[in-house]
Amino acid sequence: MERGLLKFITCGSVDDGKSTLIGHMLYDAKLLYADQEQSLELDSKVGSSGGGIDYSLLLDGLMAEREEGITIDVAYRFFTTDNRSFIVADTPGHEEYTRNMAVGASFADLAVILIDASKGILVQTRRHARICAMMGIRYFVFAVNKMDLVHFDRYRFDEIERSVRILSEELDLPHVVTIPVSATVGDNVTALSSTMQWYREEKYLGQSLLQYLETVDVSGQKEPGFVLPVQRVCRPDHTFRGFQGQIESGTIRVGDEISVLPSMEKAEVTEVRNTDKKVEAAGTGEAVTVCLNREIDISRGCVLVKDTNLKVSNMFAATMLWMDDEPLAVGRSFFIKLGTKVLPATVMNIRYKIDVNTGEHVPATTVYKNEIAYCHISMTEKTVLDSFKTRKALGSFVLIDRVTFQTSACGTVAHALNRADNLVWQETDITRDFRAAKLNQKPLTIWFTGLSGSGKSTLSNALEKRLNAEGYSTMLLDGDNTRMGLNKDLGFRAGDRAENIRRVSEVAKLMNDAGLIVLTAFISPFAADRENARDTIGADSFFEVYVSTPIEECERRDVKGLYEKARRGEISNFTGVNSPFEAPREPAFAVDTTGRSIEELSDELFEAVKQRIARS
Repeated sequence: MERGLLKFITCGSVDDGKSTLIGHMLYDAKLLYADQEQSLELDSKVGSSGGGIDYSLLLDGLMAEREEGITIDVAYRFFTTDNRSFIVADTPGHEEYTRNMAVGASFADLAVILIDASKGILVQTRRHARICAMMGIRYFVFAVNKMDLVHFDRYRFDEIERSVRILSEELDLPHVVTIPVSATVGDNVTALSSTMQWYREEKYLGQSLLQYLETVDVSGQKEPGFVLPVQRVCRPDHTFRGFQGQIESGTIRVGDEISVLPSMEKAEVTEVRNTDKKVEAAGTGEAVTVCLNREIDISRGCVLVKDTNLKVSNMFAATMLWMDDEPLAVGRSFFIKLGTKVLPATVMNIRYKIDVNTGEHVPATTVYKNEIAYCHISMTEKTVLDSFKTRKALGSFVLIDRVTFQTSACGTVAHALNRADNLVWQETDITRDFRAAKLNQKPLTIWFTGLSGSGKSTLSNALEKRLNAEGYSTMLLDGDNTRMGLNKDLGFRAGDRAENIRRVSEVAKLMNDAGLIVLTAFISPFAADRENARDTIGADSFFEVYVSTPIEECERRDVKGLYEKARRGEISNFTGVNSPFEAPREPAFAVDTTGRSIEELSDELFEAVKQRIARS
C-alpha cells in the first residue's frame, strides 16, 4: 500500500554520520541520476574517505561543508521509492548551528536521530531530541550508527537502547524505535544486515531504516473543528471581497455559518474558491478564498472558525528555544509571529530554563543561545491562540528582533494565562480628551535619548521651563530621579534596563492620559526598548529627540568621572564604553549640543514640538 508523503529530519551530534546515512540510502536505493552517481564517485576520490565513496557529499552542498567535513546549512532532498515519497532535511550537528536544526525540525513529521555507537547519547543528542519534541514531532527513530566500530556488538546496542528508553520516558516521546546501522558500510540502511543476524530476533524491530520509513503511519489525530487563519484580504474591486488562507483543519461549505475571531462576529459563507474555481466545499490543507454574506472587519491575523472553541488572549505561557547571540533579557520587546498575526510582544518573565542533559528546571533570569526556557509572554493586543499540542498552526510562534529583523527565538504555546481574562480596562467618564481640553493642550511624550553627558537632562529641563513659560502643563521624568524611587530596585543589566524603560513608558502614558506633556531624559540605549516605549505610549503621542553629542565631548563634560571608571573596568554595563548605544535611525529631532547655548537649543526644540502640542 502506498502511503502519503513523509517529511523527516536527520539530526544528532557532530560527526554522527547524518549526511552519510542519507547519502548511502539514496545510493543503495538507486535513487540517483547517472550523472549524480558519477560525480559522487569522482568527488570521493579527492575527499577524505580513504578511496571509498563519501556518501555525505550528496547532501553537503556548501563548499565550507565539504572542506570542513561538517554540515552547516539544512540540506533538503526529495526522493521517491516504490512505496512512498519523502522529503528529508539533513541538519547540522554543531551546537553553533542549532537554529538551523530547529528550522528543519519545524517542517518534519518524523525525526531520525543518530547516535554514535562508540560514544552513546551525548548532550547534543538530548538537545536535538528536546527541540524535535518541542516542535511537535511525535515519531522518532534513534539510529545507532557506526556499529562497525564496535564490531556489531549486540550488547553495546542493547546498552544504548536502554538509554534511549530512559530519554524517551523523560521527554514523553510517544512513538520511538531504535535501529542499529552502519552508514558507511550500509548495514540496515536499505536492507537488513547479514552481519547483525541478532537484530532479526523478535525482541528487536527487525526492519531496515528505509523499510521502516516506507511503512510508518504518521497521520496522527485530526485537529478539531474548522480553522482558517486569514493571510490576505482580496479586494480587486468594490464588487468582491474574499478572505484567503490555508485551511488548517476541518471542512467549509457554502451556506455554513462561521465565527470570526477575535471579534466573535458571525456570518454565512456565500462562496468558496479554490484558485479561480468556485467549489461547494474545501478541506484541510487547501488554500481557498472565502466570501461572506455581510461586511465584517476582517484583516490578516483574524481566524475563521466553526465547531471549535479557540482562546483569544494577549498573554500566554510558552516553551522556547533562544537562538540569538545576545542573551534574552526580561522586558525586551520583539515582534511575534503567531499564526498569520504579527504584532509587538514582550517576554514578561523567565519561569525556568530546562537543563538539556537532565531535564531539570533551573531558575534563571537570563537565557543564552541554544538554551530552552519556559517563559510568560505578553502581546500588545488580544489574538487567537491554542496550545501547541492541540493545534500546531495557532500554537507555534517566532520572536523577531525589532531592530535587525532576525529570528531571536522559536517556541510553542503551553496555555493562555488566565490573568488576561480577569483584567478589563475600566472606562471612566473623565476621558483623556476631556482632561487635555481642560488644559488646552495636546498630550505628548518628548523622549530624550543619548549618551551619558550628552545634555539630555539639561536640554529637557530647559525645554520644560520654556513650555511652562508659554502656559503648558508638563512633567519631567529624569533617569536618575526615577531610579531613586520608582525604579530603585533595578540594576543596569540588559533586563533591568528594559524594565526601567517599560515602567517609565507606562508612567508617561498615564500622564499623557492626564492631559500632560511629558519629557523623559533617559539614556535608553537599545532601539527595541524605545520601540516598545513608542508602542506603549502610542506613535501619535511619541516624539523622539536624539541628543547626538559625540562620546569625546561627553567624556570631557564628565565631572563624576564615570567614563574613566568604566574604562578602568570599575563600572560594568556603562553605555558607550562596555555596553552599546543603538542610535535612533529616524528620530523626530536630532541635536548635537557641542559648542551651542542651551537657550538656542531649547528655542529650536520648542519650534519643532509646538505643532504637536498646539492648543485647539
